[in-house]
Amino acid sequence: MGTYDTMWEGLGLDLRRHESLMGILGEFYPMLYLSQKDRPKGMEYFDFVVSEIHGLRVKELLEHKKKGGKVVGTFCVYVPDEILMAAGAIGVGLCGGAEFSIPDAEKTLPRDLCPLIKSVYGFKDAKICPYLQACDMLVGETTCDGKKKVWELLKQELDVHVMEVPQKKVEPEARALWRAEVRKLLKRMEELSGRRITNEKLAEALSLTNGKRKALDRLYMARRADPAPISGKDALLVSQIAFYDDVRRFTEKTNALAAEAEERGEKGKGVLAGSKRVLVTGTPMAIPNWKLHHVIETSGAVVAAEETCTGARYFHNPEVKPGRTLGETLDRIADRYLETPCACFTPNDRRIENVVSMAREWNAAGVVQYVLKFCQIYSIEGILVEKALKKAGIPVITVETDYGMGDMEQLSTRMAAFVEMI
Repeated sequence: MGTYDTMWEGLGLDLRRHESLMGILGEFYPMLYLSQKDRPKGMEYFDFVVSEIHGLRVKELLEHKKKGGKVVGTFCVYVPDEILMAAGAIGVGLCGGAEFSIPDAEKTLPRDLCPLIKSVYGFKDAKICPYLQACDMLVGETTCDGKKKVWELLKQELDVHVMEVPQKKVEPEARALWRAEVRKLLKRMEELSGRRITNEKLAEALSLTNGKRKALDRLYMARRADPAPISGKDALLVSQIAFYDDVRRFTEKTNALAAEAEERGEKGKGVLAGSKRVLVTGTPMAIPNWKLHHVIETSGAVVAAEETCTGARYFHNPEVKPGRTLGETLDRIADRYLETPCACFTPNDRRIENVVSMAREWNAAGVVQYVLKFCQIYSIEGILVEKALKKAGIPVITVETDYGMGDMEQLSTRMAAFVEMI
């Protein structure tokens, strides 16, 4: 990594703590990723992105701000990227995926709270994350009670806009509520940026987000080949980077990787040949949360696909066509995002159906349900998911864990037994 101390200091980072974090990542990443065999050559770009994770991209964001642009932090796939882009802003995903900042968060927050929420709050409170420090505004949402209350805490020192996500989808009133929330975000972005969002600008932004989603979808389709042309760990990394990388550059590199994966699949060249294929479903996995995939892929299996928000949910319905008017385009965008099957909805039959169908379409011998500790909605909905999978004759194991490494041996033992069983 290059020398960015002056930049980080200008953002108000705690340089000593930040250096410790980068040191851990520098040791952790080569062990988990660079040690893999037969990786696609296209992964070199994504390795480079990680090597510059708090450097080059942060520099690009600050240069964008110098030119009058804005940087907006998001925490959920319900926030429409197109609206941020149409206002001349860059959106960056800010979910926390590291244990490093959790002790800082627990000085304020309860210990029995979702690790993802504590991680991101700790990064902000301890001033360790340059992305958080670079943001002009944060956009939160009401997908869980923990998040809702943490937005209130963050509002005391940051500009936070909260989108209300309805808890039901089928009623017309719920759709109307969400469409209104999308319009409120548009107005808020116009106020922040000082730019008027037109239907033409929104259509241009849609073209970019459609391209990114289709590139990810293409990579996932290539993963149907057996043996898998790319490891689940590498595919997860690509999806994670999608949340903050430059859209045009990311789309180009992901399409190139997908083309390579397609060619490898046609030639029967893959990774972890002979391994059992599994589908991962459940809570999202923000960088650098790679623990579960590493456990699975060192236990005789390969992750064929992910039914998560850092997986297929992120790019479902990859193409949205602009309407003839701004209002029509906004409604199409709103409707597309509302169809994302998060466990916050009730009922949530669509997600359960998706898990079963994805397991079959990606030829998975079993399903691994991933639940972050204290995430009640995924833990309880997991009962229904498990019931549906068993009815379909698909083996399933539920893994409840956090970001710590203390349970790695236990997880490895359980996963090896599950892989042997399937």
